[in-house]
Amino acid sequence: MLESTAEQKNQVRKQCRQIRQALMEPFREQASHAICIHIANWPIFQDAQVILAYMPVKAEVDLRSLLEDHPKKNWVLPRIESETDRNMSFHTYDPRQLVRHRFGMDEPAASLPVVSPAEIQLALVPGLAYDRCGWRLGYGGGYYDRFLSTFSGVSLGVTFNDLLLESLPHGEFDVPMKWLVTEKGLAAAQISRPL
Repeated sequence: MLESTAEQKNQVRKQCRQIRQALMEPFREQASHAICIHIANWPIFQDAQVILAYMPVKAEVDLRSLLEDHPKKNWVLPRIESETDRNMSFHTYDPRQLVRHRFGMDEPAASLPVVSPAEIQLALVPGLAYDRCGWRLGYGGGYYDRFLSTFSGVSLGVTFNDLLLESLPHGEFDVPMKWLVTEKGLAAAQISRPL
């Protein structure tokens, strides 16, 4: 019997979590620093003013130094509004006003100014893994897929090179990234369908 896409994703998620857990903290720090440099040198980043980032959780790539080194950018962070509807809102980044979500990540306080998704020019999107066509393996919540389904800006998938795979299972509601970055460099996704 053929496995469903969800079952395939769960199997790959387990494997990818093991891969990421095997990456030692000094390596993750060095790789995160290299990724921040690649992004900072990217013309699309340099031109963008309103940029969606994230606070790292579960050994994700840490982009905080990028935010600190470019304070003139209008940084935006996601905040989970409804776990039932899987909706996020987007708020101005203020490092002094972060709140720990029960999932473990820091979010912007609800009192911070709300930013419309239409204003976001560049989205730096975390993922457990990506493939070379830009498909993303998240944690199964669907929050980013809901946002990306109507996002008209540039999306950049952020991951470690060990988690950039040749292919990933994906379903009808998944949205591929336009660009990918790892510690090895930044490149356009090998698009397998029109974006």
